[in-house]
Amino acid sequence: MKKLVLAAALAAAASSATAGAYSEPVIEAPVIVEETTSSSTGIVLPLILLAVVAAAVAAN
Repeated sequence: MKKLVLAAALAAAASSATAGAYSEPVIEAPVIVEETTSSSTGIVLPLILLAVVAAAVAAN
């Protein structure tokens, strides 16, 4: 009877030690936020339009 209890205890200990499988951890990619620098695009377009209007006025 002692051997049966000992065998059951060892089987329980061995099964709990190997429970579950190894799975690789999921690592999410970090979010990269780039700081935008001010560009002169906001002023270039009005200057081009002004030059086109000035050229049209000068042509008349």
